[in-house]
Amino acid sequence: MPKFRLPLLVCLLTGTIPLLSVLAVKDTLFENLSLAQLERKLAETDLELEELAGYSLRSGLGSIGYRSRGYRESNHTEWVQINLGKRVPIDQIVLVPTLLRDTKEGFIDEGFPSKFSIIVGAEDSEKQSVIASYGPEDNLLPRIAPFVITFPEIEADWIRIKATELSPIGFDGTYFLQFSEVFVFSGLENVALRKPVTASPKPVEDYLHLENIPRARNNETLVDGFVPYLMDAAKGDKSIAFVGLANHQNTSTFSIDLGGSEAINQIQLHAVEQSATVPVTSSGDIGVPNRLSIEGANHIDFSDAQMLYDYQHRSFLDAGPIIMLPFAETPCRYVRFTAETSGGDPNTSSQAQRIGFSEIEILHNGVNKALGRSFQTDLKPETYHRKASALSDGFNFYGQILTIRDWMNELAKRHDLESERPLIVSELNRRYAIQKANLNRMYWLVSVLAVGIVFTFLIDRIIRLRQVSRIKERFAADLHDELGANLHTIGLLGDVAQSSMDKPERLKTALQRSRKLTEQTSAAVRHCMSLQDTQELYGNLPDDIRRAARRIMTGIESTITISGEDILNRLSSRCRADLFLFYKECLVNICRHSGATRFSTYLSATSKEVHLEVSDNGCGPPKSKENVVPPSLARRAKLLKAKVIAEPSSEGGSSITLILRQRRFRSI
Repeated sequence: MPKFRLPLLVCLLTGTIPLLSVLAVKDTLFENLSLAQLERKLAETDLELEELAGYSLRSGLGSIGYRSRGYRESNHTEWVQINLGKRVPIDQIVLVPTLLRDTKEGFIDEGFPSKFSIIVGAEDSEKQSVIASYGPEDNLLPRIAPFVITFPEIEADWIRIKATELSPIGFDGTYFLQFSEVFVFSGLENVALRKPVTASPKPVEDYLHLENIPRARNNETLVDGFVPYLMDAAKGDKSIAFVGLANHQNTSTFSIDLGGSEAINQIQLHAVEQSATVPVTSSGDIGVPNRLSIEGANHIDFSDAQMLYDYQHRSFLDAGPIIMLPFAETPCRYVRFTAETSGGDPNTSSQAQRIGFSEIEILHNGVNKALGRSFQTDLKPETYHRKASALSDGFNFYGQILTIRDWMNELAKRHDLESERPLIVSELNRRYAIQKANLNRMYWLVSVLAVGIVFTFLIDRIIRLRQVSRIKERFAADLHDELGANLHTIGLLGDVAQSSMDKPERLKTALQRSRKLTEQTSAAVRHCMSLQDTQELYGNLPDDIRRAARRIMTGIESTITISGEDILNRLSSRCRADLFLFYKECLVNICRHSGATRFSTYLSATSKEVHLEVSDNGCGPPKSKENVVPPSLARRAKLLKAKVIAEPSSEGGSSITLILRQRRFRSI
């Protein structure tokens, strides 16, 4: 187990470590976010991606990086160590993967270890510290972006990358440890640049150890500063590189005044951008001279000149998009670049050689001291738009020139966000699918509700029409039964009064009864108009039946039998009213049509039914209408939802029977 694993909190706070196993945590975290938060997160991610440097990959020729010996299996230990030369504080290491162009998947990483650790130490101490370790569970791969490891500052003389599980290369599936470049930062300065590199021992017969053959993969190319990317910042203006023409028999110079004596320790030469044609017309070293001597001085005549770096462009392995040249810290005000050429440029039709750069940075601990200063040169610009001011304007063909640390961190951050973005989109799509399903359910529910509302409206209308029909029917029945019976009784009382002209007492009684019946008729009319207040009219059904028999059946012998009066009085007022009116209509029919001298009434109420039977000894109906219920009685029975039967009575007249079942009861 490693002695120390990089704290996750530090990594997250720096914003530079990839998602690693945190992907699973983020996936769970996204599930806890609301839809609005997810949409805002996606918008913020897209906005941040627009502001980060992009993956613009190199073309042409160049050094590749470091590769270990190969194996048939992955479980082998290989290591590579960078000796910093002195103890320096470091706080970030960047591992740049070697890239392979795959015909199916595009660019992919090749030989980046599946399991490894980062170890730092000091020359005068046996103490070593494992500052970070990673395995397959950290999900580092696949990636084409740099892998950035940020940690609390620690002093070290050397750093070692120790791999215990290797990855295969695409050519033949052999397992290697392979990197394009390793940066070790102390602040903004890459302290590993062009430092000595040692690695796991290799057998003598290893085919990579052929002598006197330039190799694109060796220890030195691990820290030569050449990476497989072009610096393509997402911000800043486009700047056309300066390119001048020099006669091959002469030397050409660039010089700059820093404005005062400045301590400097590195030069970075940004090469002229290549054409975007396929294939390209050069190996990526357009404008790079065969030799470039760099001197620094504090006197304008360079009488105190010191050689800062003698750069020699011997092959394509010595050139790249950014040529990084470190040297010992030197204070100087003036810097002069002397370019030596040898023959004409094969890309031109003349014997003149093109010399130029997109930018020349003069750095101290990663800070460009030449930014905004003017370069002087004796080169003639190749075209009018290639101006010497472009050498120090801080921009290249793609935009702003970033510090190397910021550039690597932005590429790593892009990888993190591009790995995270599909998780956000996936969760959003899941939420949208749920919303869509819910919306479809709502559409169906609304449709069902709409249909239900229509049906409810239609049913309500039908019910109302039926209610209106029943009200009209009841209104007609009430008028017929109530008023008909009362008017018939008033007529009878009129006849009594007319025959009692010489009998004052009998005449008075007839008139009084006629007056009272008139008032009751008026009340009945009001009842028919309002269809309410029936409880006031028919409060006690048995008493009402007895009174009606006395008033209507004057001079006719009667027998009235009533049982279950308590149950009758518990019927609803409407039910009592309908029973009473049915009974009155029976009496009126007997008076008008039967010629009977005697009638009987039998009314009983039980918990199961109400039974009303009215019979007489009259002539009965004609044979054609025998057992036919009179329409007025049938109508009233319908209102009661009761069964009515007409049949001959035992005394020779008619008998009307009404049966009202318990389920039809309406209790008060």
